[in-house]
Amino acid sequence: MRTDARDMHFSALNKAVRESADKEIVIENCIGQRYIAAGLSGKEIRIFGTPGNALGAYLNGGSILVEGNVQEATGDTMNGGEIVVNGSAGDATGYAMRGGKIFVRGNAGYRCGIHMKAYRENKPAIVIGGRAGSFLGEYQAGGTIVVLGDHADGKPVVGYFCGTGMHGGEIYLRADAVPAGLPPQVKTERLERLPEGEVKELVRRWCALFGKEEKAFVGAAYWRLTPDVDNPYKQMYTVN
Repeated sequence: MRTDARDMHFSALNKAVRESADKEIVIENCIGQRYIAAGLSGKEIRIFGTPGNALGAYLNGGSILVEGNVQEATGDTMNGGEIVVNGSAGDATGYAMRGGKIFVRGNAGYRCGIHMKAYRENKPAIVIGGRAGSFLGEYQAGGTIVVLGDHADGKPVVGYFCGTGMHGGEIYLRADAVPAGLPPQVKTERLERLPEGEVKELVRRWCALFGKEEKAFVGAAYWRLTPDVDNPYKQMYTVN
């Protein structure tokens, strides 16, 4: 299915996508329509333009490729599948993700990865090519966030309050210096290069998607951020 979304109401567009029998769907001239592909699975969607809030919310599988930027809450509570953004992403990207992967070529806004969580084989991941705004990984409970710092604006790789409330998962930052002002429940570890395994494969996937040379990213040094204790809020409970 191929559709021109210019002047198309978001509900009409979503109905057309949901009811289409085609696996491959192309949306042209997307201008802020929200909830695209919410709760869907098994479709391959390519979007030209700028989709609105909650793109791929509750996504259960399949793939979404955006040839442009995305607005807020992309991948909100997604369970599976892959979202690829050939631009930058707004605030709260990957909000409460429970599975699947999001790859962003450019930057991400505030509160990326807030409330991410993992359960057994369901381990979500976000890879940001440029930099991320403040509150990255806020209240993160699981999953993996990688920020590659491939930007030229001279700003730090992350904003303020990175990892605030973090009590699970991990964050990898390709940066020379550890972010200032990290909360006390976050510990840091310097890695001279990425070890073999899941995170290295995520970075390789990002490089392949956006035509980047692997060596500059896979062989670089990173800061790894993890919770300092198993449960930083344990002392708040009346019964342990």
